Amino acid sequence: MTTPAGEALQKVFKTLADPTRLRILRLLEQEELIVGELMTILGMAQSRVSRHLAILREAGLLADRREGTFVAYRLVLPDSGPWREAWALARGGLAGDPTAERDDAMLRRTLAAREARTGRSFFDAVGPEWDALRRVFGDDLLRARAMSALVPEGLEVADIGTGTGVLALELARLGLDVVGLDRSEAMLEGARRNWEAMRREASGRLELRIGDAHALPLDDASVDAAFAHMVLHSLAEPERAIAEMARIVRPGGRVVLVDFLPHEHAWMQSELGLLWLGFPRETVEDWLAAAGLQTLRFDEQEPEPDAKRDLPASFVAVARRPPARDA
Repeated sequence: MTTPAGEALQKVFKTLADPTRLRILRLLEQEELIVGELMTILGMAQSRVSRHLAILREAGLLADRREGTFVAYRLVLPDSGPWREAWALARGGLAGDPTAERDDAMLRRTLAAREARTGRSFFDAVGPEWDALRRVFGDDLLRARAMSALVPEGLEVADIGTGTGVLALELARLGLDVVGLDRSEAMLEGARRNWEAMRREASGRLELRIGDAHALPLDDASVDAAFAHMVLHSLAEPERAIAEMARIVRPGGRVVLVDFLPHEHAWMQSELGLLWLGFPRETVEDWLAAAGLQTLRFDEQEPEPDAKRDLPASFVAVARRPPARDA
């Protein structure tokens, strides 16, 4: 008679005995992927990929995240036990395997295509029209709230994903010394034009640089505050960007996030390049805590009633890097 432990081991071995499922798990350990991306990498039909995903999900090896019409999958393993041990052995056996190496090459190509579809290429393409597109956010009130979270003149601040400089210019006008970072040269060119048109009104300074939110080209503890204003939803790894913001902020400094709460406005994915349809408060606060930040405020804001489009609710989160004596 088979014991419960024996049955569990049989399930582990049966699940991991299939080479396609091993390929899928190996890919999802590296990157969160949707079904279409897995089809491209594996060269398989949707029905076959979906069948294997269903088996892996039933085994408790996958977590899924729904964003509009897409479902993204990633590998999750228990902290200990037969699944983790068996996967470690199986993964080790794939080292140097030609199929695994081809999968890695296809994964890189697929991620590059994703970036071109929703990342820098999108913002390079819409750069000249971004100021007009941005108005669908109806975010003037949110921007004012975000600015109020920072206090006096003379602070050194970073505006992450500055775009055409809408927020950075306002901060400089208020007397702050701002470095605006964006990964799109087209966006920065728009910011430079906007800055030239209003720099005489500003009592602060503005420096514009190419920079990726996931790896900011700024030194540790080099600014008093960092903003990400309607940026997180366009990033592949928003939690990594928050950790980067925490890194560049001085002890006692602020991190200010403005973005959407969870919503189902799928049109924003195709028209505005969103990767995430909003963020729950708990998720944002968990990311802030993981980055070593203390949440001071989390304000929710309904869209302005005269907005031209049906928009989701938004939030302003303000967090602090603990002073050195508290760290």
